[in-house]
Amino acid sequence: MSKLEFISADQAVCAVQSGDHIHLSSIASVPHILIEALCKRARDLRDVHFHHFHTEGPAPYGSKEFRRSFLDQGFFVGPNLRQSVQDGVADYLPAHLWESQHMYRSGVLPCDVAMVQVSEPRDGMVSLGTSVDCSIAALEVARERIAVVNPHVPFAYGDLIPIERFTALVKDNRPLFTKDYVKPSEVEMAIGKNCSELVPDGACLQMGIGSLPNAVCASLSGHRHLGLHTEMFADGALQLIRSGVIDGSRKMIDKGKVVASFLLGSQDVYDFIDNNPAVQMRDIAYTNDPWIIARNPQVVSINSATEIDLTGQVCADSIGQRIYSGTGGQLDFVRGAKMSMGGKAIIALASRTSHGESKIVPVLRPGAGVVTPRADVQWVVTEYGAVNLYGKSLQERARLLISIAHPQERENLERAARRRFGRL
Repeated sequence: MSKLEFISADQAVCAVQSGDHIHLSSIASVPHILIEALCKRARDLRDVHFHHFHTEGPAPYGSKEFRRSFLDQGFFVGPNLRQSVQDGVADYLPAHLWESQHMYRSGVLPCDVAMVQVSEPRDGMVSLGTSVDCSIAALEVARERIAVVNPHVPFAYGDLIPIERFTALVKDNRPLFTKDYVKPSEVEMAIGKNCSELVPDGACLQMGIGSLPNAVCASLSGHRHLGLHTEMFADGALQLIRSGVIDGSRKMIDKGKVVASFLLGSQDVYDFIDNNPAVQMRDIAYTNDPWIIARNPQVVSINSATEIDLTGQVCADSIGQRIYSGTGGQLDFVRGAKMSMGGKAIIALASRTSHGESKIVPVLRPGAGVVTPRADVQWVVTEYGAVNLYGKSLQERARLLISIAHPQERENLERAARRRFGRL
């Protein structure tokens, strides 16, 4: 292979034109060197749109300073953009994560420029490392394909990219963003224990990141032969992999493999996936396709919520009208798990917020987004127990949900249920 030719970030972003739609590789692997270079050109640009999953680090493309030049329209809103979305400076593009790649591939959502970080090449191929997400689709359709080659990006197996596909190569050497392990609270440990009791040996798991998934993982230490097919994992799951609890031996597809699409964790997680054929980092079109998810038996999906009403409607992307995160892959995995032979879809949440407000409510707040419809909801878990809403009527659901609400909230919820349903 001929020697690679690199250009500066300033040179690379000269290919961006006003009106372009830019895809960014996301989470821990945002190409910040290109964003910084693009901000230098902001005076020359108008109506440049950004699309991505949630991003770690500075997000100047969503700031008031550049509002005439850039408009951020992420598929998921992280902490760095929540206030910008609330202020109307940035925007949110609702999408189930599986559909993000389909929007690009179908042309429903333009993608003129793809900006991604990649590993150093091996045999003419590079890895997208910790952030495959919908970048494969973006690279298939974009006019300009700019790669930041960074030695800190792990060479993760799965969906690899020929280095020749890129129209420009840039070097950078800054470390990826990390997220340290968060120790679960007593309430979260109780929720984790209740979830773990629904997980049989040999199950195939989907979980996210944070203290609640860490609590679930800690409660699964006595299980055997678990699998992992998920959109993301972090340090809690890594502990189960290293201890042999997760070995993938009962999976029907990708047997013995850990399958994910993006990661956010400690450096230990990134080092683990580097040059590790037991980990497959795949296109979101694969990881989040409910029909592919369902090919493994006993899939157990565990997702959270900001609130759930007495009929089972799950809000997970907003707090009332305020967008807090995004639809994510929750419904992708809820449906995949329910279609799986012996599968279970779990919504896990604390009974109350940190401010003492009930998360099980008579009705969702005005403007709240329904991420998982009541017809899709199956198991709901709090620190007070687990209930299965599948096949239950509205009145039955209300009774079950009240039984796992905080004890001090149950009387008010019962009164609200009687007013709504006439009886309980």
